[in-house]
Amino acid sequence: MNKNGLTITMIFDASSANYGEGIGNISQLKKMTRSGGEVYTYISRQAIRYNIVQQMQIDNTPVDNAQKVVQFSPNTTIKDYPEIDLFGYMKTTKGGQSIRSAVVRLSNAISLEPYKSDTDFLNNMGLAKRSGLENALAQSEIHKSLYSYTITIDLDKIGIDDDIEIENSEKSERIIKLLDTIQFLWRDIRGRRENLNPLFAVGGIYERKNPYFEDRLKLTRNGLDTELIKSVKDSCEDTQSNTIIGYVPGFFSNEDEITSTLSPVNISEMFTKLKEEVRAYYA
Repeated sequence: MNKNGLTITMIFDASSANYGEGIGNISQLKKMTRSGGEVYTYISRQAIRYNIVQQMQIDNTPVDNAQKVVQFSPNTTIKDYPEIDLFGYMKTTKGGQSIRSAVVRLSNAISLEPYKSDTDFLNNMGLAKRSGLENALAQSEIHKSLYSYTITIDLDKIGIDDDIEIENSEKSERIIKLLDTIQFLWRDIRGRRENLNPLFAVGGIYERKNPYFEDRLKLTRNGLDTELIKSVKDSCEDTQSNTIIGYVPGFFSNEDEITSTLSPVNISEMFTKLKEEVRAYYA
């Protein structure tokens, strides 16, 4: 089997990074309930996609609403617009639909620590006092947590769409740019800039296009659950041979256990290695 499935599961630290619809003057975080009744906040894959496309500076694909729906323009191609090469498209015309499935797929970033109903009390007294106006009050849900999400990339489908195929050098460049963006990702939200750089990451280029480590990064009372990660890594020849683990030293409380059990490298070294493998794949 050929190695053509790149997947990385990452952990980052962020605060209140994605809001949904509120109720009255209460701003609500996006949340989900898991077994045991615990509530976890999440950052939607659409929000992460938005930040990636924006920071890659490929958010220039023309759109229109000629068919009464906002969509990518029918004459756009993956050769000219990397956004629809990586994340797919659906174009509706009078003649039917043209669909390209995403070859770069994202999961939601789900908190690893439960939400405990913390809120922030807000007002605009400072502005209101300037003109003797009535003060407005609001509340906003807040949650500081580690989050985990996964990205998977079908390397063999990058730059290929029906009768269009771009040069291998351009395929490689697009994935290198994507990896650089993920390594230094950030998100603007309500006057804050949240750092979404990975503190821990595990993945590689595999024979199976399986997000092996998705939902396998957990926290225990002692820190990161290294035994679960090791059990997944040792589960088959594919993961044993092709997995790279990276981390930022000094963040996790059980760092000695992480280094002895998982033998990680620095995050920057991990991404450098992945980029080398991508270049070799398209060489």
